[in-house]
This record gives sequence, structure tokens and C-alpha cells, in this order.
Amino acid sequence: MKNLLILSTVVLLCFSCKPPEARLPESVQSGSFLKASAERNKKLNELEQQQILDIIKSNPDNNYIASESGFWYYYNTKVEMDTIQPQFGDVVNFTFDVSDIEGTEIYANTTKTYIMDKEELFTGLREGLKLLKPSETATFIFPSQKAFGYYGDEHKIGTNVPLICEVTLNTITQKND
Repeated sequence: MKNLLILSTVVLLCFSCKPPEARLPESVQSGSFLKASAERNKKLNELEQQQILDIIKSNPDNNYIASESGFWYYYNTKVEMDTIQPQFGDVVNFTFDVSDIEGTEIYANTTKTYIMDKEELFTGLREGLKLLKPSETATFIFPSQKAFGYYGDEHKIGTNVPLICEVTLNTITQKND
């Protein structure tokens, strides 16, 4: 009897355990949030592109250049000599003014020293500086995704604000290899 009790306990233990089962999710996401977000961003981009094209059309005296990076610019002062342009790690000193797309001034006559691609700077300005030579001045029009995008600068520039920046590259100090 004792053997039968032990045998039945062992059999019961062996067959009562089963492997863990995966739990099914309580709700299934269809991806509708991502689709809506992508659609909203496309509309925002189209609106900003139209605003920028309107600015370009209203200023036919300026020779606007479309950059490969998705912003537009023209030279206020162009240096024709073959001089250096900023490279990774170079220290640049530049002066800039920032306004919104309607021309409302946000930051005026700000001078900054920046180590190329090693410090924080919004994408458009970082890419724009690489196009300039010392003593050149250019005016850049950045769509919001090339400026501060969704977050703004947490001070004066709000969410999704396209910017116009006039930038003068004062000096370039090349890095020592």
C-alpha cells in the first residue's frame, strides 16, 4: 500500500507539471499611431516647403542654392579664393542671427566657438558651417527638422519652427593631427 501511494504521488507529480505557456497580449496594436504620425509629419513638411519656396520666390535677387541636406541658402558675402572649409575637429568661430520664417528675430548677433562635429549644434547649422569659408556670410533657411524639430531649443524656439539664420564664419583653427 505504501508503494502504491508513493507510485501514485510520483505519477501525479510527473503529469501535473506542464511547461509555461506564453500569454497572449490583451490588445493588438495596428500601427495606427505610427501611420498618423508619419502622415502628420508629411503634411508639416509640405507646409514648410511651400513657405520656404514662397520666401525664395519673393526674393529673386538672391541666388538660392538647395543643399543636399535639405535646406536652402544664399551667400551674402562670398570668398572666391580657394581657402579652407571646416572639417571634423576644427575649431570655428562664427556669428549668427536667428529668426523664424516670418522674419521675427529670435537671437541676434550671437558669437559662438564650436568644435566641428564634436559639440552640440542643431543639424542644419552644423551642415551649413561646412559650406562656408572664413569671412563668408550666408543666409540659411532651415525646415524645422533641420533646425530644432519637435523639441525646440527649450528657451525661445518652439516646436516645429523653421528658421532663417544669417551666419558669418569668422575663423577656422585647424585641428592638429
